[in-house]
Amino acid sequence: MAGNNEDSRWLHAAAALAVTARPLSRPNPAVGAILVKDGTVVGRGWTGSGGRPHAEALALEQAGAAARDATLYVTLEPCAHDSERGPCCADLLVEADIGRVVVGVTDPDPRTAGAGAARLGAAGISVRLAEDDACRASLSGYLALHGRGKPFVTLKLALTADGFIARADGTSKWITGEAARAHAHVERAMSDAILVGGGTLRADDPRLDVRLPGLEQRSPERWLLTRGAAPEGWRRLAAPEAIADMGNVQYLLVEGGAQVAESFLAAGLVDRLLVYRAPASFGEGVPAFRSGLPDGFRLADQRQLGSDVLEVYERA
Repeated sequence: MAGNNEDSRWLHAAAALAVTARPLSRPNPAVGAILVKDGTVVGRGWTGSGGRPHAEALALEQAGAAARDATLYVTLEPCAHDSERGPCCADLLVEADIGRVVVGVTDPDPRTAGAGAARLGAAGISVRLAEDDACRASLSGYLALHGRGKPFVTLKLALTADGFIARADGTSKWITGEAARAHAHVERAMSDAILVGGGTLRADDPRLDVRLPGLEQRSPERWLLTRGAAPEGWRRLAAPEAIADMGNVQYLLVEGGAQVAESFLAAGLVDRLLVYRAPASFGEGVPAFRSGLPDGFRLADQRQLGSDVLEVYERA
């Protein structure tokens, strides 16, 4: 049991490392890897921009000769298929004479799906498939795309203390304060694509980019939920259910407005809710939810952001 607890601790560290790769690793998953020998980290890595180099390759390069007999903690099963861009990670690990590999999540990609672990085992390397929750959460977009054929959808709502996202006339820029807005920009930086409806586009003409120093290059693709043509610089989504046709988008952030939020919730497409609650009150306006918070979600996190409160809900 103690060994499993130690494995869990290092896998959680690898999952935290994997976040660094989002969303630049697209179309590949954001993977984290840590090489540990005698209780000391000798190498670490995360998926590079555009999917290469892989996390395992970076960790091995950093470790050098110290990789021999070390334990690799990796969030996703090492790949078992060669490509034009280099050998598969399973073979690299065999060549490095790794002693043990602890895998957070089995790869759903049929080119690997158990084959990576099998190749390691055949070479005499001890392999443990942990199916770890933290690793699964770090790969939620990749697993949603390969398992359900759609991106992982986060719906973001900023609302007043009395539950409105806009005034009655539809106006209300910046309900929340600077800390909450900065957090929302981090969420944008972690997303492949961001989506709003036509009403929000007409009323606010939003930039939907990332305006945090050093993260500007992580601005997501801009998508518009519309039946007509999308403006220049935007991509068109005809209906919420069409997210299955967004290509290799793993993480989709839906920012509004009220009708878009309702349509995604009604279609059962929302995996995660970010609710930023500001202390201001409108008295009347556009409600965030017509009939209260939808069923099927549980409060996973709550924190203070300046004068505002963030509530994070996940599918129960």
